[in-house]
Amino acid sequence: MVKAPEQSPVAAAADNADQAFLAAVGERVRNARARRGMSRKILARDSGVSERYLAQLETGAGNISILLLRQIAQAMDLPIGDFLADRPKYGVDLALLLQQIEELTPAQQQDLQAVIRERFGVAPAVKRHIALIGLRGAGKTTLGQRLAAGLGLHFVEMAKEIEIEAGLSLNEIFDLYGQGAYRRFERRALERVTAERAPAVIASGGSLPSEPGTFAHLLANCFTIWLKARPEEHMGRVIAQGDMRPMAGMSEAMGDLKRILAQRETLYAKADMAFDTAGKPVDAASAELLTALRAHPGWLAPAK
Repeated sequence: MVKAPEQSPVAAAADNADQAFLAAVGERVRNARARRGMSRKILARDSGVSERYLAQLETGAGNISILLLRQIAQAMDLPIGDFLADRPKYGVDLALLLQQIEELTPAQQQDLQAVIRERFGVAPAVKRHIALIGLRGAGKTTLGQRLAAGLGLHFVEMAKEIEIEAGLSLNEIFDLYGQGAYRRFERRALERVTAERAPAVIASGGSLPSEPGTFAHLLANCFTIWLKARPEEHMGRVIAQGDMRPMAGMSEAMGDLKRILAQRETLYAKADMAFDTAGKPVDAASAELLTALRAHPGWLAPAK
């Protein structure tokens, strides 16, 4: 008999996580149906999803498509996110509050944070670390290493920490498990790094701010600096690092880069501080960044 190949620990963990997720989705459907007072037969009729398939779904054995899940959600007049969200169960008051907060504008949500801190004394987390954010080619690694040296702190490259967390290279993570797995490893790596009491300067991935939960954790635990540059400089620095892929379609690549920057600009702007590296040699930029940081009223030198 041919022995089946052994599954790697990472693949086994991914399978277990998938099964746990499917079971959670099934439980949410079953609980929502119970709250609605709907029998499985009625839900099957109203959603167009077979009763047998619903039974499999509710026991965690059904790998449901997003379209069928949408039909089920519509039949119960619930948002599909109620079944997909990776979050703890909320009580009625908290669920209502979250719904009201979601309806506020970003500016109103920021005002609400200030009101909560003032009214209820909810203090922000102590920001022991410094995190650099920005597009690839902004200088996060180069300036981060120099900033760490100038402050006498440890430098952390998040890309390397993610590889340590996964036990795989970044390319292997994406090739084998996709972006979803990368995001999970990124979050776990960031939580591990920020849990360290010794302060550090952290160079984050350029796309980290596009993951709300991970970015919120970064903002809450790190004094965050947005390194800005012109799109042409971002492109030039990437090419200088040895990545020649943009050269194959320079015009299209530049257009994509500008669109990414436009989409992320409001996210990057949530940083505690912005520093423009445009047109500045590395030595001048690193010296100016250190001076600007020390002069910033919102930053306190962390105890080592």
